[in-house]
Amino acid sequence: MEDVLDVYKRPYDPWRPLVCVDETSKQLIGETREEIPPAPGQLLRYDYEYKRNGVANLFMVAEPLVGRCEVKVTERRTKMDWAQLMKEFVDVYYRDAEKIVLVMDNLNTHVKSALCETFPPREAKRIADKLEIHYTPKHGSWLNMAEIELSVLTRQRLDRRISDMEMMKQIAAKWCKERRRHPTPVNWRFTTDDARIKLKRLYPSVQN
Repeated sequence: MEDVLDVYKRPYDPWRPLVCVDETSKQLIGETREEIPPAPGQLLRYDYEYKRNGVANLFMVAEPLVGRCEVKVTERRTKMDWAQLMKEFVDVYYRDAEKIVLVMDNLNTHVKSALCETFPPREAKRIADKLEIHYTPKHGSWLNMAEIELSVLTRQRLDRRISDMEMMKQIAAKWCKERRRHPTPVNWRFTTDDARIKLKRLYPSVQN
């Protein structure tokens, strides 16, 4: 926890951008009957019948110090999907960066060995060398600022039925476009000193 909080104290550095990554899944639900548009002033209603169209995975990429967000929609959330996202970081999103400072959950798919399982050795090392990874502790996903952005996306755009991957991608792309027009940097205020006071019970007791 303190390692992540120390990272959040660093000033903005375009050559070493701070990037938070989180992911969530969303059930794709299609209609079995044609929708009837609601009358003016009425809420949209759904029939109780529906069909399952699989699950979409959403990677949230948040650069909190500049208020930038991107969402990548995939069919799965495997090591290979994470590795491909890291390659996009290195080659597309942050190709001019000296190092990409990553904060993310400690999932078994979020490991540099996933790069070796996805790419040839030389390519895997090239990508890995540009990543500086900091993991949030177990049960500490609230420390990941990308989780905040995922919560916003869910409330604003995902609280309804979404039928297929294409629709999901369109919704995510539109939300990201709106965020880019009005970027809002995150003002993170929870510090290590705060943690040592408010979470004192989690620290080991030292007997003098």
